[in-house]
Amino acid sequence: MAGKLKVTQIKSTISHIARNRATVRALGLHGIGSTSVVTDNPATRGMVRQVHFLVSVEEIAETDSGEKS
Repeated sequence: MAGKLKVTQIKSTISHIARNRATVRALGLHGIGSTSVVTDNPATRGMVRQVHFLVSVEEIAETDSGEKS
């Protein structure tokens, strides 16, 4: 299963190109300090790589919390 990434915006998108602003918005971030949890896949990794100077990223370990019967 794919894990999750916790993405937090740490810098403002003011004075950055529109493509970077749109990428930050597409990651679900709305301003400095906002956090979003997204799936860890190549598409979101590429988005994070494009705006790495505006966000911080933490990997969230996938825990097996479901009980089997």
